[in-house]
Amino acid sequence: MLPKFYQNCFQNVLTPAQYKMLEILIMLLQFHKTVTIEKLATVFPQPIKFESRRRSIQRFLLLPELSIQYIWFPLLKRWVKNSRQSQEKQLIFAIDRTQWRGENVFVISLIEQKRAIPVYWLLLTKRGCSNLGEQKKLIRPLLRLFKGYRILVLGDREFHSIKLANWLHSKRIDFVLRQKQGTYIRQENQSYQRLQSLGLIPGTSLFLTGIQATKQKGFAHLNLAGYYKRQYRGKVEPAGWFLLTNLDSLADAIKAFKLRSGIEAMFRDCKTGGYNLESTSADGQRLMALILLIAIAYTCAVLAGRNSRQMGLQKYIGRLKELNRLHRRHSAFWVGLYGQLWVGAMEFWADLAHDLMRLKPSKLPYFRKGLRAMSLIQSAL
Repeated sequence: MLPKFYQNCFQNVLTPAQYKMLEILIMLLQFHKTVTIEKLATVFPQPIKFESRRRSIQRFLLLPELSIQYIWFPLLKRWVKNSRQSQEKQLIFAIDRTQWRGENVFVISLIEQKRAIPVYWLLLTKRGCSNLGEQKKLIRPLLRLFKGYRILVLGDREFHSIKLANWLHSKRIDFVLRQKQGTYIRQENQSYQRLQSLGLIPGTSLFLTGIQATKQKGFAHLNLAGYYKRQYRGKVEPAGWFLLTNLDSLADAIKAFKLRSGIEAMFRDCKTGGYNLESTSADGQRLMALILLIAIAYTCAVLAGRNSRQMGLQKYIGRLKELNRLHRRHSAFWVGLYGQLWVGAMEFWADLAHDLMRLKPSKLPYFRKGLRAMSLIQSAL
């Protein structure tokens, strides 16, 4: 079952048959954790031949209605409206790129509660890094979609371009872009120098204002934040951060850039840690549609996990945070995904499960609590 506002968004665009097909595919993604068309066809619940099931899924993935603009953007606007960030009127986005075999996917994601929610993505028709035109193409839809919000964009070293920084600054978009060590900067009344010559060592930081980040003329003067995490338990990071930004303080720049790790966690969830995106051989429009299905399934799991946590149900789904562990063992995505798998297993093997419960009458009070927890997990969406 999809959340109610998901249902409303999808039913406004899709026919009843298309909506039901979408709902089934999302459930298959959650339970089988794969986006390979052949594997989805193998378990697709329709009493027809395998080839007919496979072709049915292939045709569905080519529907023009199954697009980011029709399906995903209306849902995102509702998601943002319901989030805490909408009250602050600031949205934080991270841009990154993932590549496997011949596919090169360029993604911008909304950072929320240490996780990233995919917002918009492009398939690059080449291998390697994106260029300025592709970066603008990725970011522009957000300016229309989230008009009225302050936007902050985070980027790793692939996005160190002063041209990108200058364009974002001209659009009144805040940004924090990590720079390469060999980048030249110039402080007022000084000569150009490489970032690696600034003497940033573990446990130190710096903040320079009004610097030039290129030898070319015609670009805005920006700020540079430097931060090198101190040695901790004998471990030292291989390099510090040099961050080009238009934010006004070191603390703001560092705090913002630390959130960028959410997009790496999202990629892990969509690949080996969740839906095994890299296993698919689909390309072009079908790959775009499969990524859309992953985005829907992923956000459903995140939403279910957050609600399950708020209701105190995580202890039924997985291990809780240990005393000596700094961070939670499991993310909201993991809690939501495996909560649904647990409930689904109970429903699938209901007769066997109830037979086993009857053989343990002394545990009946605990079983009742667990069954109530299952019903609450089902209602978490």
